[in-house]
Amino acid sequence: MPNRQEQIHIQSRFYNISRFPRVIGCIDGTHIKIQNPGTGQDDGEVFRNRKGYFSLNIQVVCNADLKIMDIVARWPGSTHDMTIFNNSMIRARFEARQFENSFLLGDSGYALKSYLLTPLLNPIRPEEIRYNEAHIRTRNSVERTFGVWKRRFPVLAYGLRCKLENALTTIVATAVLHNIARRQNEREPPPPEYINFEQLQYLIGQGDIQPEAGHRVNEDRIIHDNRRNLITNYFANL
Repeated sequence: MPNRQEQIHIQSRFYNISRFPRVIGCIDGTHIKIQNPGTGQDDGEVFRNRKGYFSLNIQVVCNADLKIMDIVARWPGSTHDMTIFNNSMIRARFEARQFENSFLLGDSGYALKSYLLTPLLNPIRPEEIRYNEAHIRTRNSVERTFGVWKRRFPVLAYGLRCKLENALTTIVATAVLHNIARRQNEREPPPPEYINFEQLQYLIGQGDIQPEAGHRVNEDRIIHDNRRNLITNYFANL
């Protein structure tokens, strides 16, 4: 993660995407397919994700240059993104105010925090729509990071067939190599043939995905007021 001097540069790079202020990272989880790591009949079921295959849920924080600044590669595929975040060092560092005056952007699967901003569900007012549009376009950096990372190392897309401990090491190693490639301006793997702009506009209007069943957004009034103040005092004036 960036030091204080680097934070200003990263915030500026994110701002240039869609004028969202004070962002130093976008966070999300991605599933990487693995073989059943269990030794008994049910040992591996904790690794079976909601789509039905065995995976690891990898938490990543990226910057606007699609570099991976923080990675957590140890949780089974059935683990919710918010559970991984709550038990991560990156959360502890934000809670300890190591990155003051800075935001992470996450999707609706995360709970709203004073430092972790999520999209509004069903925005109505113009400033709410502008907030969601800027949020989703800026947060798209992490989806692009996953795409480039997995196209550069196709084994991450097709699945790892090795021991669990080797799979964890391989995932982190490819993240390091990805960053080296970005730093050296290595040519990106071929991008998708098209971008589904209709789907992007739908997500902007709907506030992205609904939270998983049983997951409730943090109702702390101060936290919600922080997001509301940002929308009212900043996005209303764009």
